[in-house]
Amino acid sequence: MSYPPLKITFLGTGTSTGIPMIACNCNVCTSPDEHDKRLRSSILVESAQTTIVVDTTPDFRQQMLRINNTKLDAVLFTHPHKDHTAGLDDVRAYNFFSGMAMDIYANSLTEEALKREFAYAFSDKRYPGVPELNLITIDETPFFIGDIEVIPIIVWHYKMPVYAFRFGKFTYITDANRIDETQKEKIKGSEIIVINALRKEGHISHFTLQQAIDLAEELQVPEVYFTHISHQLGRHEEINGILPKHIRLTYDGLIISI
Repeated sequence: MSYPPLKITFLGTGTSTGIPMIACNCNVCTSPDEHDKRLRSSILVESAQTTIVVDTTPDFRQQMLRINNTKLDAVLFTHPHKDHTAGLDDVRAYNFFSGMAMDIYANSLTEEALKREFAYAFSDKRYPGVPELNLITIDETPFFIGDIEVIPIIVWHYKMPVYAFRFGKFTYITDANRIDETQKEKIKGSEIIVINALRKEGHISHFTLQQAIDLAEELQVPEVYFTHISHQLGRHEEINGILPKHIRLTYDGLIISI
């Protein structure tokens, strides 16, 4: 199967607190290296025709201004946690300039949270200027947004099912610490994979650095990147120096073409 060429921009690569973390004076949070300054995790997926953002973080406005983005066709949500949804209100700027509602793709669990957290946008008597949102419920069935095929992959964030997504030969996994064997089959054949790697120490709902490395080796994807990084992992330059050659940390602003 042929896939359209894709450009992936990492809008944010940090965990829920971002880096630097408020009130922290550790050597990562005080690092002068721009690679160690991480907004909350999100990516922009672009073909020649279609532009999709995966998750609207609390930093969404800053992220889109930082790359001077002027076109967005859809928002695709991984799960309902606030560090992945809190910036949704700012899609109203796109509503204003396009004159159209924004397509929002989410599973029923995430839809429920969006309707609760942004109730004013779904009210029968909406105040002028609130976001115009077109909710589209997704499940494990593959679908298209424009010319980009999206294959949902269920991963586990402790006990919460979270959606990873495959776009052509690129797979993006955030907020996970377990993947069932049947879902791993959907990943196989990817040429690039992004996996969350929170820190070196164990965590109840995220892969550790070593667990992420082990998963990458098991799946045998030739090019691997780690994201959703906390200040506890260590400095970007230091960790990259100990990783296998085909595995690298992401950083805000990184662009990958596939």
